[in-house]
Amino acid sequence: MTDQLLFETKDHIATITLNRPDVLNAFTEEMIEAWVAALQECRDNDDIHVVVLTGAGRAFCAGGDVRAMKESPDRNNPNLTKSRLWDMVQNIPKTLQEMDKPIIAAVNGPATGAGMDMASMCDIRIAAESAKFAESYVRMGLVPGAGGCWFLPRLVGMPKALELLYTADFVEAAEAKEIGLVNHVYPDDELMEQTYKLATKIARRAPISVRLIKRATYQGQRIDLVTHLDQISSHMTIARSSDDHMEAVDAFLEKRHPVFKGK
Repeated sequence: MTDQLLFETKDHIATITLNRPDVLNAFTEEMIEAWVAALQECRDNDDIHVVVLTGAGRAFCAGGDVRAMKESPDRNNPNLTKSRLWDMVQNIPKTLQEMDKPIIAAVNGPATGAGMDMASMCDIRIAAESAKFAESYVRMGLVPGAGGCWFLPRLVGMPKALELLYTADFVEAAEAKEIGLVNHVYPDDELMEQTYKLATKIARRAPISVRLIKRATYQGQRIDLVTHLDQISSHMTIARSSDDHMEAVDAFLEKRHPVFKGK
């Protein structure tokens, strides 16, 4: 694991921290490779129930490194540019699509360009008061390369998404909450405490239930109602046959907190 990305787990919560604070956590290929590897570990490790993504220093993520863009030898090579997107940056949303565990973005500062895309592809966004967001691609004569055109309309609606994509205007934390881009806004010094409070609450729920709920909710956006109901009846069968369901029933009757084991 590179020092450009920090990865740690505690109490069933994994934390991924983008760690290039001197350049506002603009990413490199080295960081992205470590990022994908960390997400794959979160996906495959049953001891991890919830994932938190944040940035070191005063920014969440500035997206691509502009200096690297200037110096890139493949700038005028369409095939290489496309393959670098598909095989590098876009591996993050592709891996997230395979992961049915909740991921929370703790947005501690500016999230711009691909940094906003990365926040948008998380399930929940919690912002510090100093956080701000911008789909800044158009300022650089580019298009959103990490899924912004797909994620943003699903969060804030098509008209507002297009306005933000066309103008590259910044959205401050308070407005981000008003338009549904973030779930909560907290003072900067409370951000991580509040993020882990929510992450811990989710991590203590029945893991099988949480994972099936995430899967059904996202899949439900792409299928008709009858298909969804058919699918969810299968999910219910799995949940009802789990040890965790019986533990929940016993705990309710015994007036105690359940202890879930993900079985």
